[in-house]
Order: sequence, then structure tokens, then C-alpha cells
Amino acid sequence: MYEKKLTRSNDQVIAGVCAGIAEYFGWEIALVRIIYLLVSIFSAAFPGIIIYIILWIVMPEKENYF
Repeated sequence: MYEKKLTRSNDQVIAGVCAGIAEYFGWEIALVRIIYLLVSIFSAAFPGIIIYIILWIVMPEKENYF
């Protein structure tokens, strides 16, 4: 049985964090990126940047199985 994991996506703009979250929940990637951008802007940007960097470090890269 396949276990669902939260990982960074290969479909990435910077680090694949937003795309990884979208893939995990089955949401549209562009929508997650826009929502994250808006939340970051309206929270004075700094907390959004820190959270993104933390997620970049904590979320493992997606393993490619061939």
C-alpha cells in the first residue's frame, strides 16, 4: 500500500514547497502559490519568507522511482 507523504515537488519555481503542498492535498498548484503569496504579502512578507525557508529545509525531496 502506498503511503502518502508530504514532500517537495519536482514541479518547482523556487524549491517546490507550494507544489508539494498542493500535490499532497490534491489542490491546484497555481492556486496554492497565489494563496501563499497573498498571505505572505498581507502578513508583512517576513513571516511568509521565514515559513517558506523552514518548509524548504524540513520537507524532504520527492523520491523518483523509475
